[in-house]
Amino acid sequence: MASQGDEDLVASKTDGFKVGEKKTVEEYAKLDGRMANLFDRADQNDESLNRWKASLGISNSPALPVDPSDTRRCIIRSLALEVEGRQDITIDLTSPGSVESLRTKPFTIKEGSKFRMKANFKVQHDVLSGLKYLQVVKRKGIRVSKDEEMIGSYPPNTEEKPIYEKKFAQDEAPSGMMARGHYEAVSKFVDDDDVTHLKFEWSFDIAKDWK
Repeated sequence: MASQGDEDLVASKTDGFKVGEKKTVEEYAKLDGRMANLFDRADQNDESLNRWKASLGISNSPALPVDPSDTRRCIIRSLALEVEGRQDITIDLTSPGSVESLRTKPFTIKEGSKFRMKANFKVQHDVLSGLKYLQVVKRKGIRVSKDEEMIGSYPPNTEEKPIYEKKFAQDEAPSGMMARGHYEAVSKFVDDDDVTHLKFEWSFDIAKDWK
């Protein structure tokens, strides 16, 4: 039996689009060597060039040590609710039982307030391609919203960049007596290869004021 939200948590596809051939970090490193002369002629302080190289997994910074027995390519380390003027509400997903507690310990969001979610994550072993965040929100079993946000492609973390942070688009909580109440959500992080790196259920309350 499919679990809650499985039928909704499917990433959109662009007609005619095919995922390109994957390259390993080692292959990108060889590409870097072949293009060394080109880079030498370019401005080494060019930020756009540096971002392009980083997107290919090309970095001069040493890679972080990785436990070979941990085969995960992407590790979502924390999720946070960010509201301007208030301290972030952060869930450390590396703590035992933290994912399971998300559904039973809801966030409280003040009606009409503007907020955003943000995630800290780590990439290891190889380049992560096309990471997306999918979210479905329901109230009393009825779907009220479905969101999809592209996070992007990332090389494995290095000593220079030990963690990645992604802030999602700002959202605004509904307001009014009819909007107040309890909401349940299902979210997942999935990549271009349809590998699910984290799926979790969580909940939140829309209230008249912060608690």
